[in-house]
Formats: sequence, structure tokens, C-alpha cells
Amino acid sequence: MSRYFYIDNEGKQKGTFSPDELQREHLRRETLVWTQGMEQWKRADETDELKFLFSGITDSYQTASPEVPPYPRPSTLHTAETYRPMPRTWLVESILVTILPFLFCSSFLSLLGIIGIVYAAQVESFYNRGDYNAAVESSHSAGKWTRIALWIAIGWIVLFAIAFMLFLIFVGTFAGLEDLITI
Repeated sequence: MSRYFYIDNEGKQKGTFSPDELQREHLRRETLVWTQGMEQWKRADETDELKFLFSGITDSYQTASPEVPPYPRPSTLHTAETYRPMPRTWLVESILVTILPFLFCSSFLSLLGIIGIVYAAQVESFYNRGDYNAAVESSHSAGKWTRIALWIAIGWIVLFAIAFMLFLIFVGTFAGLEDLITI
């Protein structure tokens, strides 16, 4: 059973409540509610699990705005003064520094970026559970492993460039192509 937050008549966030507890809160159809898994706040009468609250009840007026205001997602931090944004996840960066060097250089060491991907995937999960410190720690670890994989990729690219230059010089010396190389 889901636990819900709702916005009261004064615009304050309250929660968490089970659907049965919400019945005692005397919600109106247009009251905005949110539970984990929702992308944004919804009207209570648009939420399948809460429709039983309004069966047999008719509103004496029509609501003017079905539009959902952009309230922040609730967490265990209930006041606006303590709201902290989600730390950087590093997910896209860690995926890129893992896959691209592996494809271009065939370096198995670039697969160390997978560790960064694992930490990056944990950031949002910890943040949504309200464990901000763990989210920050995962973000730092994801960033560290992403940078490690990036430097490994740069190292491999430099090694390939040096090897290619040495190959050209070696082949050019024996083939009599010194003039082409010195251009």
C-alpha cells in the first residue's frame, strides 16, 4: 500500500498517509497528492488508488484548473529551507568513458568505468529514499571512477598515437620513404 503526501488548503505539504488515513483528512477531488513512483503531483481524483475516496461524492462546484503546479518531489526533508537538489549522477559520462574507449582502443582497462556506472545508478535511488548523504557519497565515487576511466582512455589514445608514429618512422626508414615522413 502506497504512502501519500498531499498539499493542504494553505499550500503546505503534509504526509505521509495511507489511503485510509487520507479518508480521515477529508481530501477534495482537486487536492494534489504524490507518492513514490509518480513523476509529478496529481489531483486526488486522478489517482486510481484514491478514487474510492470520492465514490458517491459530488462536488458542488467545478474546479477551474486541472493543471498541476510544479511542486518539488517530497522527500524526508519536509521544509523548503532544508530542500537540497539531487547531486550529479555522472551516469552519461561514466557510460561514455566506458564504452567508447573500449570500442576504439579495445582496452579492457576502460571497463573500470563500470564501477562508475554502478555508483552513478545509486545516486538517484539514495536521493529518492531521502538518504542525501549516501547520494552525495555515491556521486563522489561515480565521479572518481569516471575520471579514472577517462584518464585510462586518454593514456591508451596517447599510446596508440606514439605506436602509430613509430610504425610510420620504422616502415618509412626501411622503405626509403624518409622524405614523406619529414614533411
